[in-house]
Amino acid sequence: MAVLSRRHLQRRAEQSAASAAHRAAATAATGAPRDAGSHRFTDTVGTCSGREGDDGTAQQAPRPAPERPLGLHFPSGFRWGAATSAYQIEGGAKEDGRGESVWDTFSHTPGRTRAGDTGDVAADHYHRYHDDLDLMRDLGLHSYRFSISWPRIQPDGTGKPNQRGLDFYRRLIDGLTARGIEPMATLFHWDLPQALQDVGGWESRDVAYRFADYAQSLFHTLGDAVPVWLTINEPKTVVQNGYLSGHHAPGRSDPDAAYLVAHHLQLAHGLAVQALRASSAACRIGPAFNLHPCYPADDSAAAAAAARLYDGYENRLYLDPVFLGSYPADVLADLGPDSRLARGIRDGDLAIVAAPVDLLAVQYYTPIYVTGDGQTVRRWTTSEADWQQIYPDGMLDVLTRVYRDYGAVPITITENGLPTPDRMAPDGTVDDPGRISFLRDHLAAVHRAISTGVPVESYHVWSLMDNFEWAEGYEQRWGLIYVDYPTQRRVFKRSAHWYRRVIAEHAI
Repeated sequence: MAVLSRRHLQRRAEQSAASAAHRAAATAATGAPRDAGSHRFTDTVGTCSGREGDDGTAQQAPRPAPERPLGLHFPSGFRWGAATSAYQIEGGAKEDGRGESVWDTFSHTPGRTRAGDTGDVAADHYHRYHDDLDLMRDLGLHSYRFSISWPRIQPDGTGKPNQRGLDFYRRLIDGLTARGIEPMATLFHWDLPQALQDVGGWESRDVAYRFADYAQSLFHTLGDAVPVWLTINEPKTVVQNGYLSGHHAPGRSDPDAAYLVAHHLQLAHGLAVQALRASSAACRIGPAFNLHPCYPADDSAAAAAAARLYDGYENRLYLDPVFLGSYPADVLADLGPDSRLARGIRDGDLAIVAAPVDLLAVQYYTPIYVTGDGQTVRRWTTSEADWQQIYPDGMLDVLTRVYRDYGAVPITITENGLPTPDRMAPDGTVDDPGRISFLRDHLAAVHRAISTGVPVESYHVWSLMDNFEWAEGYEQRWGLIYVDYPTQRRVFKRSAHWYRRVIAEHAI
């Protein structure tokens, strides 16, 4: 692989929208218009009005009070939800037979997380899940997307399932069902059993087969109790942040290993789909991909070409194998014929990866603007997570692009949100109008996508509650529900009250 390509890969990792540890401020851009070339996600012109700030960055124009209705009603079958993940909220890290995960190891390594924070306790959901279920009911959720901790089910990543771990998720699922909330379970949200990392982790092809065994055990024991299963959450984040930048577990910085890991994650997804089909469970299954529209930073041919390749690494590397049965040719060419990815693909692998799915989970946080030399620049105001540019039309572009390029696969949005500087006032309230504005504008983009025929069937806010935000520890708050960590008290933020009204009225 060329030195230039290596530099681009590293930069790509650092700009990943899922990188909670990315602390460097994004580079200010010139505000040039985006190109209308074939690399764009959609030909729809963005509608977000803006103005230039003092630094040349596009700023959002003043908007009315965020709760003011837009008069947009959603289809009758549309479902409203919220999302979490096991390591970020559960705690109970040493209880009931749970094994160690790569995130336990990573967060306990000095210098890896902000303030040395870990997920040992997190939001203590493992002990407080019953009360949290009542909060979900009070919020009015139709659907709850959560993840299952692999080391809680298989402490060493193999063998007979830990019954105490299964019992916890059975209680959680039964509690959701009793409250009229549909469970949506993710099989893997980054917490690989440390024992499997010790034998190679996702660089080892065998781990994909261990994942299939783990998935099969869950399908056998929980099966139809979970209507929707998601396989791998954001494989791109594992690749970019875990193996390129090293900002996430397992903390590697090895481009050659990274894209072999990408293939094994995709293989694991396909094997899990096959395992579900082989079971008697009558439920649906699909992957969860974080998709970022990649736009040229100016109208030059060089920027258009660079944005197209960037899109290959950000999006097509994951979408194409699942829906087209092949890796994108431009990415394979850029990596080179001797890359570990190219050498790691065996006969029959792509057929496994392309096993038909029932839906696609889409997660959208930020756009990416690419210059002619493959660098990225900032066009929009960022949130407290400085990698996240606030651009609601990117949601529209992502959804319409998937529909246009990959067909009418049902889409569930399983993550969308931002961190805001939330503080609890003396009267016990938490005011977060910025979150309301963000969610309203992105839901308006979802509504526009639906109106053009994109089959979006549900939306899940990230996140239900404040939690351990990976390498950022507890510094950033992403939740609708405020968590006072010293007391574990839960408080509905202003955005939670707003979202409850949205659900009740089925409109924004």
